[in-house]
Amino acid sequence: MTMPNWSVRRLPTVDDAQIGELAGVLVDCVEGGASVSFMHPLTRDRAVAFWRKVATGVSAGERALLVAEDADGICGTVQLIFDLPENQPHRADLAKMLVHRRVRRQGLGAALMCAAEVTARECGKTLLVLDAVTTGDAARLYERLGWKRVGDIPDYALFPKGGFCSTTVFYRSLRTGS
Repeated sequence: MTMPNWSVRRLPTVDDAQIGELAGVLVDCVEGGASVSFMHPLTRDRAVAFWRKVATGVSAGERALLVAEDADGICGTVQLIFDLPENQPHRADLAKMLVHRRVRRQGLGAALMCAAEVTARECGKTLLVLDAVTTGDAARLYERLGWKRVGDIPDYALFPKGGFCSTTVFYRSLRTGS
């Protein structure tokens, strides 16, 4: 088995160069058809503006941002959102798990998910929640990783180039023995 040519780490802060690299990953994913809240074409300026907001949330402790990096820079990312209602201090929303098309099918998505779970535990979280396009690669990955499927919501969002897509809600208990 070959070792991956990337590594995953949590960013305590996000600088302009990292914002630029993250914008590149987001634009690539949208161009590839990923339904991740943005319509095609996604301009670099809009992608940078999104990541600047994320960087503000990271600095405020409202979210954790994990990135995967290889020799060409940031090639994947995932977020844990901690800024939730006060009666939900035990959980986080997992969001924007993005993998650049140049490094797909190498185990990076699974590595990002595992790193997110470790980070969530380190931050005292015992429950994670996410949603994904029902028929997408990400939903299949989450099921393979043992996430529990809650249900599907038809016509939840649009694909980047138009047309409705269904979303599936998943959760993962991080309690020991669950």
